[in-house]
Amino acid sequence: MMATVLVPVQTAAPARPRDRHRPRPLTLVFAVLVMLASLVPFYWLINTSLKTGAELSSGSLFPTAPSLQNYLEVLQDGKFLAALGNSVIVGVVTTSLALLLASFAAYALARLALPRKGLILAAVLSVTTFPVIAIAAPMFKIWSDLGIYDTLPGLIIPKLTFALPMAIFVLTSFFREIPFELEESALIDGATPFQAFRKVILPLAVPGIATTAILVFISVWNEFLLAVTLTSTPTSRTVPVAIAFFAGTNEFDQPIGTISAASVIVTLPLLLLVLLFQKRIVAGLTAGAIKG
Repeated sequence: MMATVLVPVQTAAPARPRDRHRPRPLTLVFAVLVMLASLVPFYWLINTSLKTGAELSSGSLFPTAPSLQNYLEVLQDGKFLAALGNSVIVGVVTTSLALLLASFAAYALARLALPRKGLILAAVLSVTTFPVIAIAAPMFKIWSDLGIYDTLPGLIIPKLTFALPMAIFVLTSFFREIPFELEESALIDGATPFQAFRKVILPLAVPGIATTAILVFISVWNEFLLAVTLTSTPTSRTVPVAIAFFAGTNEFDQPIGTISAASVIVTLPLLLLVLLFQKRIVAGLTAGAIKG
């Protein structure tokens, strides 16, 4: 008998799947252009803040003699430091109140069997579309009559009104993603609804709460129209308004350098905050957008 010889058959190598995550060249170029367009204004701000004297009027891309004089003048300005403290107080208090109130409202919209919850959420979000300029003048008159004009509580109340809708929307999306079975198990074990909310829901929603806190704080920190309308003295002005009222050391001095330095000082904390928590911010904005 003849032995059967098995000859290996050469097969073509399987085609390598295309890497879907690799960006296309045009997409990469577009992303780089957008990034450069976003960074150019901030670079120009830093560039101007390092210039002094007659060089402030030049359009050079690099300062010939970089100086920190503008930063020293800003940090030695008592009005700017007071405005910085006011911004921190208003931002922290407004953010804390917004988280406290929004957590209860968001829990009700996400968990309770309320009729027309979608309509209620839409009505809440409609507050953010209302033009602030339309209520600035009436609010000035009302605040003056109530005696809270040019005070920090007079700034916190309207800022809280516009911060709440965004906080409710983001937290509602996070609460909806938490499995109801966890809360149901706590209720079966004897926990009250409030205990289940405090000991089960809130700990699981910490990422969403952190995201909401960052978004609310940034919006309150940057708000200008209400702050300039409802204040008139440096004792209650926030940082954006204080920068707008910056003046030079004399009537012939251009405050461009000090304004740029103050703007850099105010922007850097927010920039670092966004860079550190950018994933949480994106997760908060897209929570609930896709359901499996």
